[in-house]
Amino acid sequence: MTKPYADREIWFLTGSQGLYGEDTLRQVAEQSQEVARLLDASSDLPAKVVWKPVLKDSAAIRRAALDANADDSVIGVIVWMHTFSPAKMWIAGLDALRTPLLHLHTQADVELPWDSIDMDFMNLNQAAHGDREFGYVATRLGTARKTVVGHASNPAVTASIGTWVRACAGWAATHELVLARFGDNMRNVAVTEGDKTEAELRFGVSVNTWGVNDLVAAVEDVTDADVDALVAEYEDLYDVVPELRRGGDRHESLRYGARQEIALRSFLESVGAKAFTTNFEDLGGLRQLPGLAVQRLMADGYGFGAEGDWKTAILVRAAKVMGEGLPGGASLMEDYTYDLTPGDERILGAHMLEICPTLTTTTPTLEIHPLGIGDREDPVRLVFSADPGVGVVVSLADMRDRFRLTANVVDVVPPTQALPNLPVARAVWQPRPDFRTSAEAWLTAGGAHHTVLTTAVGVEAFEDFAEIARTELLVIDESTTRRAFREQVRWNQAYWRLAQGF
Repeated sequence: MTKPYADREIWFLTGSQGLYGEDTLRQVAEQSQEVARLLDASSDLPAKVVWKPVLKDSAAIRRAALDANADDSVIGVIVWMHTFSPAKMWIAGLDALRTPLLHLHTQADVELPWDSIDMDFMNLNQAAHGDREFGYVATRLGTARKTVVGHASNPAVTASIGTWVRACAGWAATHELVLARFGDNMRNVAVTEGDKTEAELRFGVSVNTWGVNDLVAAVEDVTDADVDALVAEYEDLYDVVPELRRGGDRHESLRYGARQEIALRSFLESVGAKAFTTNFEDLGGLRQLPGLAVQRLMADGYGFGAEGDWKTAILVRAAKVMGEGLPGGASLMEDYTYDLTPGDERILGAHMLEICPTLTTTTPTLEIHPLGIGDREDPVRLVFSADPGVGVVVSLADMRDRFRLTANVVDVVPPTQALPNLPVARAVWQPRPDFRTSAEAWLTAGGAHHTVLTTAVGVEAFEDFAEIARTELLVIDESTTRRAFREQVRWNQAYWRLAQGF
């Protein structure tokens, strides 16, 4: 089984102590290796689980934490107190640990051997005891972690751990992320602003700007042979409208779109960037606002934010990594307009050009249409409707003293009718719990109008990501009420300010 994050590791650490003697510690090691093997064998866990020798004292625990921090392949640590591991031994290690942590509250066997239980068995199998000791100290220290309860063979357990592993991978990706802004953000727009220094401290991402004409120079350097090859790929993959095909009167526009893709890809690779932004108000010498190129780069895992929205580009990249190997996709999204039919309200989401084709399993149409803003030539773009299914719409906003993630669980549905005159890719969804509650809650939260829509991972992945990042998350789902949500926003204001310290 090839795991999506084959080059990443999750370390499995087992707590015990020297009091029990070598025979008991041998059994602890054997049984904890079996738990680690069960986890590693599960298709739910997308990274390798690596068992480490049983930890019996404070120095060994601290060294394990430091080693995990120092190893770039390690994206998370799972801990289990097989026996009673006095938790003062864990203080120095937990204080030193900077790697995401999951506390697995489990035991070696599913069922108890009731007729043979004696005190030797009880002394060996006391995770119910030891994990509570660990949980106390972790809470006492304010250690960010996820807690999962149940046997390692239980699919619900492995699914939850697997989701956390994906959040860890997203977290690792933001800490390795270089984000290239081509120009600045859109003039007079509030939500695309933000503190890039704080973003690097909080999420690890390096956000920097390159001149748009640096990209223009790269476009001009693209060879005709490379353009020929990419255009042929377009014609194989997509339903290309006749006017864009070879011999069509708009074929040169498609060739220029191909030049943009080749140039963008090579430029981003040259600066080590896996996310980027563009801005239709700052196009320099570009002849088209990049549409097709952005869509295809997102499909290959790049993060993207329109109008210079680098925060959304971070989210798109994180969602791409967290959803690797899963059905569905992730894309920049924007709530555009509503169908307010009572009892059947729907949101139509789209953008000018840049919606990722991973949201559909159908063959997109490759088209060209005028764009009323940007003052450039008509751009080429892929047109399609997102596949039905459960999704999550998530925004990242700078709230002055912190970042806030706002997430809404949605049901992506087919458009009510055909959209013959809408020349862009789109998604239609019904938000949970209902349109009125969702929209009021989103506005109360100050959620951004640019988002990531993912149909690959659920809201639990963003809950885990927010816990790892120690970042505020407000969730709107089937259990949300307007009154409770308003109160949560008010209480969060106080909590997060206190949590940041003075």
